[in-house]
Amino acid sequence: MAFDRMDSATYLASLLAKSFSRALQERGQKLGFAPGQFPVILELWSEEGLTQKQLLDRLDIEQATMANTLARMERDGLILRKKHPTDKRAQQIFLTDKARVMEAEAKAAALAADQSLFSGFRHFERELMLEYMRMAIANGARG
Repeated sequence: MAFDRMDSATYLASLLAKSFSRALQERGQKLGFAPGQFPVILELWSEEGLTQKQLLDRLDIEQATMANTLARMERDGLILRKKHPTDKRAQQIFLTDKARVMEAEAKAAALAADQSLFSGFRHFERELMLEYMRMAIANGARG
């Protein structure tokens, strides 16, 4: 039996992730963030003062990737790092005013990117696809 990559869920998921990243990149660049920064900034909009370790645990990102992302975010004026009050080895990460004021526009940009990928889908089709994606992700997390 021949392998057809267009019948491969993993291949299609990879293409879908790239499509979403491109759509978000176009919108996010105008606001001052990159797609890889978006999960981090979302977590910090929910709860500031997290450590790098806490962000790693919540986002399932490789240590080196997280370190590079945070360095870039700091360089871009999106975050500040402050010494942790009780753990001398850790730093807490806080948003700058620049990052705080872009929250509504950034979330709207992500929603627009999402909607562009689901263009032509009926509501129930979108909901089914999201549910199937959640199920596949849960299966992958189980190993």
